[in-house]
Amino acid sequence: MTDSDRTPEATKTGAAVETIDELSSLEKDLVAAGGATAASGGEPTAADLGLELPDDETEARVLLLRELAEARGEASEYLETLQRVAAEFENYRKRVERDQVENVHRASQRIVESLLPTLDAFDAALGYEPQTPAEEKILDGMRGTHSQMMETLEREGLVAIVAGGATFDPAVHEAAGGGGAGDLVVSQELRRGYLLRGRVLRPSLVMVAPAEEIG
Repeated sequence: MTDSDRTPEATKTGAAVETIDELSSLEKDLVAAGGATAASGGEPTAADLGLELPDDETEARVLLLRELAEARGEASEYLETLQRVAAEFENYRKRVERDQVENVHRASQRIVESLLPTLDAFDAALGYEPQTPAEEKILDGMRGTHSQMMETLEREGLVAIVAGGATFDPAVHEAAGGGGAGDLVVSQELRRGYLLRGRVLRPSLVMVAPAEEIG
């Protein structure tokens, strides 16, 4: 049969067969080359991978494709597991870091709270009007000590709450007396309040009055 006598379908089939034959020949060459390379310590052979390929080349290709698909599926599962474990570990690491920071903050808060009576004592002493040069000298020393203590506590996040003359804010001020209609302002600070790292450690104890009276 000549090429002109063939139908298009036959021509396509013949071309496909020729292509398969060429691929089979190429595969044989690659397998042979791979075996030689593996023997010299290069690429692994099917035997090295624990595979026993059938003699039929088509079946061998099907087997190899199936093994490749299974291997890729397992690799994908392993990758997902690894990613999940990595994410869980990262969350655990962040949680441990948060707990450590929180523990440090709680410890420092307890120390600062224990010093509040001392700060109150300083405020009371510094409000005293000296009568003699000796008393003025003592007060100067106390002011220096108080300033150093506040600088140290401020590094830990302690901030004094603004009170005298400020608009009354129940979030940071505790009214001990006074009151009236309309807007209220702090008329007198009885005890200083403090914020620690942005949170109210102790509200200011104050007297309040209408803004019109203060003005």
